[in-house]
Amino acid sequence: MATAAATGPIGDETAIPFWQRWYVLLIMMLVYTISIADRYVLSTLLAPISRELHLSDKGAASLGIPLALFYVTMGIPLSWLGDRTNRRNLLAGVVAVWSLMTTLCGFTRGYADLLLARIGVGIGEAGGTPACNSIIADYFPVDRRSMAMTVFCLGAPIGAWLGSDIAGAISATHGWRAAFLVLGAPGIILALVILFTIKEPKRGRLDGVVDEAAPSVVETVRFLWSQKSAVHAIMGSGLSAFWGWGLMWFTPLFIQRTYGLDEGASGSLLGQIYLWAGIGASLLTAWVVGRPAYTNPRKISRLLAVVTAIATVPSFIAYYTHDLAVAHLMWWLFIPAIYFYIGPAFALCQNLATCKMRAMTIAISLLLANLLNLIVAPGMVGILSDYFAGPHPADAASLRLAQLCLAPTGLWAAWHYWRAEKYIVEDQKRAVGYV
Repeated sequence: MATAAATGPIGDETAIPFWQRWYVLLIMMLVYTISIADRYVLSTLLAPISRELHLSDKGAASLGIPLALFYVTMGIPLSWLGDRTNRRNLLAGVVAVWSLMTTLCGFTRGYADLLLARIGVGIGEAGGTPACNSIIADYFPVDRRSMAMTVFCLGAPIGAWLGSDIAGAISATHGWRAAFLVLGAPGIILALVILFTIKEPKRGRLDGVVDEAAPSVVETVRFLWSQKSAVHAIMGSGLSAFWGWGLMWFTPLFIQRTYGLDEGASGSLLGQIYLWAGIGASLLTAWVVGRPAYTNPRKISRLLAVVTAIATVPSFIAYYTHDLAVAHLMWWLFIPAIYFYIGPAFALCQNLATCKMRAMTIAISLLLANLLNLIVAPGMVGILSDYFAGPHPADAASLRLAQLCLAPTGLWAAWHYWRAEKYIVEDQKRAVGYV
């Protein structure tokens, strides 16, 4: 499969203009921003949508399933295309599709219409993040990818702020449909920007190992399975999403039920944390992993394990306490951790795969992560909440118990990061030719 090995990158990083690398990274970050905003706006609007459509907690959780199912199933074929075709054109196309379908969510009039529109969002978003990851890897060398991917992942807190604070305020003032309209339209413009201003880079130009041809899905899975650290890194990132984003799916509804806030107030409370703590955590992560000491992948894996394990404690207290001030403080401590892991975890996965299987590798990682955080976690919490409520409608107490069942799973994610550290140096040498 591999045709070359080296002790350093085969391409010259300095041959790529500084402004071009960072312009591409900024555009990729904006793509991720609107992806997160369009994906998680539904969580903010669960209360008004559930009231209008008369949904139980299990029924509210089911609204996320169409997007999730098509997101995880379409990720593989779209990433297969991304490893073989022009990634720039593919990215522009999928951004236009999911943005248009988000806009159409604002015109729906019933449960079935909304489900169909969310399917369209899921199909489009499935091709976005893998293509972005693959493009970024050809603009930044292996020892700078953790930093670049962490900057890329600034899109997560900014997108969550848009989907929480801004969407909640729009919904409280103009109705929930208006929030979808406002969030969907900018993506169509961004698709045109990508198409006309981004250049498709040569694959593997900064790697020490280059594939002759893009491997099949089976070959990619077989290679990753042989990389023990890749298995642990993918499991760790998937379980981080299950733990962190799974908890946040029902958190706006939890706040509204427990403390009597509407979607605007709860969205503002969480949105400020997403914006400031999320961005702060992402920038701090970019600075830390960009330091020379963190070119050693073992240190990155260890850092992920320690931070995730520590953050599990406030993630539990936030739903255990009945005091909004205490819960608010715990969210300020917990929420940054669900952004902290994204960039380094993406970079670990990239550096444990060869250049022509990166889009597929990210798709496999996202398949697991989104299966867990968009389907399993909301479904589990919704079912448990209805179960704990017994014959009565689900309420604040039942939702609290369900969230507390999910909170300790952060320790499971931390264990996988810790195990990845043991194998990661040799596995990375095998994938990209150098450390």
